[in-house]
Amino acid sequence: MKATIKDVAKLAGVSFKTVSRVINNESNVKAETLEKVQHAINTLNYQPNQAARNLAAVQSYAIGYVYDNPNAYYIIDMQKGLLEACHERNYELLIYPCDASKSNIAHTLLGMISRSKLAGLVLSPPLSEMPEVLAQIAESGVPFVGVVSGDAPDIPQGRWVCIDDRLAAERIVDHLIGLGHKRIGFLSGDHSHRSTLEREQGYLDALAKHGLANDQALRFNGQYAFNSGVAGMKTLLSLPTPPTAVFACNDEIASGALFHARLHGLNVPQQLAIAGFENSPFSLQTWPPITTAAQPTSDIAKQAGDLLISTIQERRTHKDREKPKTPRYFCPELIIRDSTGK
Repeated sequence: MKATIKDVAKLAGVSFKTVSRVINNESNVKAETLEKVQHAINTLNYQPNQAARNLAAVQSYAIGYVYDNPNAYYIIDMQKGLLEACHERNYELLIYPCDASKSNIAHTLLGMISRSKLAGLVLSPPLSEMPEVLAQIAESGVPFVGVVSGDAPDIPQGRWVCIDDRLAAERIVDHLIGLGHKRIGFLSGDHSHRSTLEREQGYLDALAKHGLANDQALRFNGQYAFNSGVAGMKTLLSLPTPPTAVFACNDEIASGALFHARLHGLNVPQQLAIAGFENSPFSLQTWPPITTAAQPTSDIAKQAGDLLISTIQERRTHKDREKPKTPRYFCPELIIRDSTGK
């Protein structure tokens, strides 16, 4: 028979309410008691009944991840990191894909939260960067964590995990300039994602820092897609003076650019250097492999999940007022590969 919470309490010599506090990672448990309860849990191989927890208590032990993003690799890594956070803290995870362009998206999300009895929400771009949606979620009182590019939004009710895409992009372009390139193209992603704007600004920062001209003709407005990289590269190579290097907003775009460059008969990196962003599998599925910035999406998601669950528990113990709402920051790191030379 499976061990019950009462079995754990009996073996540890404590009340079952104390065991419940340990399972829920509440802070008001003495270290000695925590050790005894954890020993009993391990000895009995006790697994909390998640369904019973949600049905038997007013408090919910499930969080949701809401996304609208065509990049399957990004979504898989986000889920992986969030699941790790949930498993460590005995929470469940509900995955909810949606269409962020719908006019009633905030109403849809709030309805889903209510029906699913979620304790909180993690949002990734573009939903985490939509002020009206965030304002309505904040007004509902549901705890949420947003993963955003750049600085944290000015919404005190939210908690934030921020990605310094701008600095990472600047370092990529610094690398290209350091190799001697003076005409560097930029292939953008969707402008509904703030990451596009931040990475473009990093590109412009590097040009300005090194005294290089900002030529609008070298910038192609596209989407986060392979075909957009193909189209962008075709446009840039048709210029009277094509670029000698290209920085693409992500690795999928960069892969499309590399594909068209090779069809065009160019040797990479001897005649054209290409760099991407994110360090997704696309960056290693090409020849040559693509220089990129490593964005640790699983780690970012794990941090977002931990932050959300901590926020939920702090609110339940009324300790959230004591905690500073300091965002957590990540900066993707430059990885130099053969697509730019070394």
